Amino acid sequence: MKSNRPLIRLTFSQERYNILIRKQRNGNASFNDLIELDEIVNRDPAIRESILEEMQEIDNPTQGRDKPDIIIPEQFRPVNLLQQIRAFINKLFMIATHLLKPAL
Repeated sequence: MKSNRPLIRLTFSQERYNILIRKQRNGNASFNDLIELDEIVNRDPAIRESILEEMQEIDNPTQGRDKPDIIIPEQFRPVNLLQQIRAFINKLFMIATHLLKPAL
């Protein structure tokens, strides 16, 4: 039975790089694995170039991509003294009801 997935040809260095990066991201990489990863990155120019491109995308995320702007909502602040007092009392009641809830 044939699968429709295209074949991806990787060199030994690329395959080993992928394995070591997965181990690093999972937190399972040993010191020797990290040393080997560093050697692969320094030895293989294609891998080094891809890492530099990724780092450039992280530093400048809006360059070359149309990402929506991140909107940070402003927190509501009471305008006058009466609203500030009302907000303070509401917070007190919320804290009091939270503390008085029976534990299950």
